[in-house]
Amino acid sequence: MPHRQRHDPSKNLVGFVVGDVEYAVNIARVKEITNPLLIVPLPHPPRSVAGVADFRGEVIPVVDLRARFGLPAAPSTRKTKWIVVDVSSRLVALVADAVTEVFGTGGAELRPAPSLGGGDDLRGIAGVTSHGAGLVFVLDTARLRELTDPLAASGKIGPGAPPLSLPPGSMP
Repeated sequence: MPHRQRHDPSKNLVGFVVGDVEYAVNIARVKEITNPLLIVPLPHPPRSVAGVADFRGEVIPVVDLRARFGLPAAPSTRKTKWIVVDVSSRLVALVADAVTEVFGTGGAELRPAPSLGGGDDLRGIAGVTSHGAGLVFVLDTARLRELTDPLAASGKIGPGAPPLSLPPGSMP
């Protein structure tokens, strides 16, 4: 009988890269890591919302982390992944340049993110931890509600959302 590897409870973060910076989210919030799906644009979305996608029958917002962190757009590559996270019982896809690994903080508490002045609240960083040779910024996924709540209230995502359709002239 083959040996099955058990989940290591000390590995509580999923690491990923956006630009040249390493980030992570709490593994308990991650529903799935997937290849990018077709994005349907929304009229007048928040700046960092690329649009919505049909994820297993549910219309979910797609957050472009490059836009959220003020980085220039980059084309998708084979390494581009979506990290689908649970934000207050609502799924959100985070677009990452690459997913790196599952790791832990080694029992250490997260350190506070440095205060950099205006716009700190927009970053949504829960804290910082050390991993490998550098620092990793851990996202506060609850802060994504600021993006998803208005979309849900307008009926663009969630159970009452209309079925997705491609804009005229789009190709699947």
